[in-house]
Amino acid sequence: MMAAEINSDSLISRIPEVRGRLSENASLSRVTWFQVGGPAEVLFKPADMDDLAYFLKHRPKDIPVTVIGVGSNLLVRDGGIPGVVVRLGRAFAEIKCVGADIICGAGALDGNVALAAGAAGISGFEFLVGVPGTIGGALRMNAGAYGGEIKDIVTSAVALDMDGNRHELDVDELGFSYRKSNVPADWIFAECNLRGHVGDKSDIKARMEDIKSVREISQPIRTSTGGSTFKNPEGHKAWQLIDEAGCRGLKIGGASISEKHCNFIINDGTATAADIEAVGEEVRKRVKASSSIDLQWEIKRIGVAAGKEPGQ
Repeated sequence: MMAAEINSDSLISRIPEVRGRLSENASLSRVTWFQVGGPAEVLFKPADMDDLAYFLKHRPKDIPVTVIGVGSNLLVRDGGIPGVVVRLGRAFAEIKCVGADIICGAGALDGNVALAAGAAGISGFEFLVGVPGTIGGALRMNAGAYGGEIKDIVTSAVALDMDGNRHELDVDELGFSYRKSNVPADWIFAECNLRGHVGDKSDIKARMEDIKSVREISQPIRTSTGGSTFKNPEGHKAWQLIDEAGCRGLKIGGASISEKHCNFIINDGTATAADIEAVGEEVRKRVKASSSIDLQWEIKRIGVAAGKEPGQ
């Protein structure tokens, strides 16, 4: 099913003149790991932080703004995303190693930061090789895996609010907890400072290889998926609750629960976003019935359903 295009003629003319790239009715299914979803009414790739700040400061305030990274932990609904979708590109992907610190843009891939740290002999970043997505997303949700979380290595971050104001935040101000930060949801992370410690390059490489091997064996990483679907409830493993509820292999349309890892939803190539969301909601229903536990989505779901207007 193909999502209907959104008429953006009136919107594009209202956007301030920026140096970055603006695209109308831009496909998002090609940039999300699930490979589904409708278009962005307008997609904006800012040239740099100043360009992004200018856009935020001068845009009409009734235009909604949504920020995405590489779409690894994201489900875009079939009706697309109204307003402007900001995607941080190459200008926000720079990685610099200074002593035991890494200064990087929010658009830098987690895995690339891990590799840069390893090449510089900086330990403490190995877990990032097993985390899909960008540093901006990792900051937003305190991403973690294999014994590490972003809160363990971040010392400060820079974010822009919706008026384009720059905020420099230390780790306490970021307010990390399990899979979340307390930074306002509409602020956009632009860069951060991460700190590890000097380590042996061969040991760091071996640890990263171990993580990649375990991930390859235990997760369906070579399929169209969005990573871990649900947060682990306190004292429980989401995958185990899903398995015990009889959801392994559960299928709706072209979407199914992975046989390999029950906390992953797979697109077989024919799924719609509605299929994927329906599978997730059916899992939540069955887990609630079998264990009385309410699973919470870890995957971020955005946009409007096909045939729906914003707010419906």
